[in-house]
Amino acid sequence: MMKSMWLPRFLIAVFLMFAAALTVSQAYAVNPDEVLDDPALEARAREISTGLRCLVCQNQSIDDSDAPLAKDLRILVRERLVAGDTDAEAKSFLVSRYGEFVLLKPTFSSKNLILWSFGPLVLILGIFGIFRLYRKNKQVADKAKEAGSETLSDEERSRLKKILSDESNA
Repeated sequence: MMKSMWLPRFLIAVFLMFAAALTVSQAYAVNPDEVLDDPALEARAREISTGLRCLVCQNQSIDDSDAPLAKDLRILVRERLVAGDTDAEAKSFLVSRYGEFVLLKPTFSSKNLILWSFGPLVLILGIFGIFRLYRKNKQVADKAKEAGSETLSDEERSRLKKILSDESNA
């Protein structure tokens, strides 16, 4: 009876581990000395910095990154907001300085139209290729049915048997 109890206990332990992992709050890399006194400006700075890419880590926002460059960018965003820039002006300043790569969600423009259209284009080409392969295989199967050669001849069976026995011995 003890052997059958390990599975439910194991599943409960796995569930508790996942539940604990989901309840952990996200830790931000913003240091206390970077936080603005005005809560409204700080909220705007956090909103902007979650949409900006750390140029060192490349797949983290500057809000999540501990890299020195990310800290400099967070401070720069806060300085721009304190100077009176709007959110869009602060973002456009960073884009003009570092390029569109600094945005985690790039904008749709004529400059990056090729990048935006590449994914759907590959999907369409893949579907077209699969369709053509299916049609070609269907045509070959139909020709084989018409010729009456759906089954293997004795010679083909003996060759197949030899090939399979050679592969199983190897």
